[in-house]
Amino acid sequence: MDEGKYYIVKKKAVPEVLLKVVEAKHLLDSEKVLTVQEASDMVGISRSSFYKYKDDIFPFHENARGKTITFMLQVDDKPGLLSTVLNRVAMHNANILTIHQSIPVNGIASLTLSIEISPQTVDASSIFEDIESIDGIHYLKILARE
Repeated sequence: MDEGKYYIVKKKAVPEVLLKVVEAKHLLDSEKVLTVQEASDMVGISRSSFYKYKDDIFPFHENARGKTITFMLQVDDKPGLLSTVLNRVAMHNANILTIHQSIPVNGIASLTLSIEISPQTVDASSIFEDIESIDGIHYLKILARE
């Protein structure tokens, strides 16, 4: 069975702690609360639960196309790797909005990209799966969706 790393799950199947993490993130984004501790207390989860899951759950929006997604990669410092990543994004008809690469330390660099998902992009998760499969990519983490 071909299993992807990204799934769409109905709300009723999502564990309550994950739904509370989304709620806490919303409180922080809306600036109704200023600290993770306040948001965690308001929704009834521990701060450690918030930090454990905060990067792994996002609300799904039907109109995800035309949205901006910012993600970070940890990559090997090797010639052509950034070009390969950018080409994969372009192959999926997504627009690259911003690129920031840190100075490599011990042969590893951090790369942050913001991309806009276009109406021609069929499946946004396939972009990330494709990028993660590139030799020299250590990990990919979605930071934000707008």
